[in-house]
Amino acid sequence: MAEAKKVGEVTHYFPKAGAAVVKFEVETEVGVDIEIKGKRGEDHKPFSLKQKIESLQKDHEKVEKAGVGDELGMAVAEEVREGDEIYKI
Repeated sequence: MAEAKKVGEVTHYFPKAGAAVVKFEVETEVGVDIEIKGKRGEDHKPFSLKQKIESLQKDHEKVEKAGVGDELGMAVAEEVREGDEIYKI
């Protein structure tokens, strides 16, 4: 199986909206399957969330694709944290 490719990193999380701001490192589009990885707690237990990118937003407008360096809003199924890394699976 091919190694997952890092596509971006969470820079902020909005709990009420259930959305994260993601800084993308490669072009990515709506519909791609991703895994969000990070560490949790004092013992740094691994955290993993697999989901599909259902929507992306820039300045409250829907977009279909993220470019290199774009910081876009993305709906997430669970709480994520700044520094969590996002991989295409």
